[in-house]
Amino acid sequence: MDRLIEILEDIKPDVDYANCETLIDSHILESLDIISLIAELEDEYDITIPAIEIIPDNFNSAERMMKMIERLQEEY
Repeated sequence: MDRLIEILEDIKPDVDYANCETLIDSHILESLDIISLIAELEDEYDITIPAIEIIPDNFNSAERMMKMIERLQEEY
């Protein structure tokens, strides 16, 4: 989870990623941020994030992103 927080901070600093649960709903992360984030996550965690997974629920918090990452790692 620490590495995920680092990736998020590189994309958009000054956000409390450990506690925020509305990154998408509150427009903290915008569409270009998400595109950058997906590329970083795929490289870092050696996963492919299919289009069906790119939904607000999977990106609203660092915890939800980590759950998606772990699930995708298990599937592949």
